[in-house]
Amino acid sequence: MKKIIKDKIEEFLSKEYACSRSELNGKQTVYSIYSGTKRPYLQLLAYRDCVVVCTSEEIHGKVRGMLQGKTRDEMFEIPLVYGQTIHYVPGLDDVDRGGGFTLPEACECVWGEDVLSLKGLTGFENAVAFDAAGSTPTKAVCIARDQGKIIGIAGAAESAVSQLWELGVDVMEGYRNAGLGTHLVNRLTQELLGREIVPFYSASVTNIGSQMVAHRCGYLPCWVDTFGTILDGSSVYQPMVQDLLPVFFR
Repeated sequence: MKKIIKDKIEEFLSKEYACSRSELNGKQTVYSIYSGTKRPYLQLLAYRDCVVVCTSEEIHGKVRGMLQGKTRDEMFEIPLVYGQTIHYVPGLDDVDRGGGFTLPEACECVWGEDVLSLKGLTGFENAVAFDAAGSTPTKAVCIARDQGKIIGIAGAAESAVSQLWELGVDVMEGYRNAGLGTHLVNRLTQELLGREIVPFYSASVTNIGSQMVAHRCGYLPCWVDTFGTILDGSSVYQPMVQDLLPVFFR
């Protein structure tokens, strides 16, 4: 199973960062070009001993020049990117550490089209989110209720790779810090592995609570990447950084 997890993750990262599996397992900095967008694109990945710098074609040369000679940590400090996410995979020798929590009611696992019954529910966007058309990539959820009210959800969404799904979890205020998130993620992890689906779990580097859930469920850190780039206008500080961009690209 460990080989299957590694193969699935590397297939996913190769697609996401436009690089090869041999490059992912090397020790060099890889500069790749992402052709899937017309907007300026920049994302960094740290996996094993490798760093991948993935850019759109028009900024490739400039970014590569800026990062030449930089260490991995220095690369991740380039001011053109923001946010870092830690991604975890199951540590199979320790994957059943979420026991000991008694749910207010028995939790329920929902699969496939039945997930659409949650459309309109708010406050659980990390676990299940719907677009304007009412669609969602989430294909499985584990739901906890208290007196009929939903108080926590762990969800798993399809990725670009078959049988590789990303987990997220939300617990309502007032029910946190008691092990409920851990229980839900652990239960859904077991369900997915039982169906030969490889789960991975993502947490912001600033979200210590989410990282603790991953640890308690036996997940191990596998890769880190950047969340966004100020070049595409997505930063909440865009009005402040707009005037700085010509300095980097003059």
